[in-house]
Amino acid sequence: MLFPKKVKHRKWQTARLSKAKLERPETRGITVSFGSFGLKAETPSRVTAAQIEAARRAMTRAAGKTAKVWVRIFPDRPVTQKAAEVPMGKGKGDPERYVFEVRPGRILFEVDGVTEAIARESLRKAGTKLPVKTRVVAR
Repeated sequence: MLFPKKVKHRKWQTARLSKAKLERPETRGITVSFGSFGLKAETPSRVTAAQIEAARRAMTRAAGKTAKVWVRIFPDRPVTQKAAEVPMGKGKGDPERYVFEVRPGRILFEVDGVTEAIARESLRKAGTKLPVKTRVVAR
């Protein structure tokens, strides 16, 4: 699974984002840059490293050997959680997993080297593994 080799801060503060800020369209990573087809996010959500890996596996299996796949997101935000049955207080929990905060408009995956039908089907299968509504877009 994806996670950073080294981080400047082990624990991040919780972002107190309003719903309006989360649903504000993304400004970076919104165009298909590397491949011919891409998977674009339509709704905001936090995507975990395990979900990214599951989507990548589904996409590469459906696309075949000739396809070139790009993962355009990387989970660098730590999410902490306290252990089970631990009383309140005594500080913040330990980092449990890493996530990427997706906003609408972000390109998540790209694929090239296959026909349009195969590319659309593989990206659709990858989208079912993610907690966001997605749309397949062409260059």
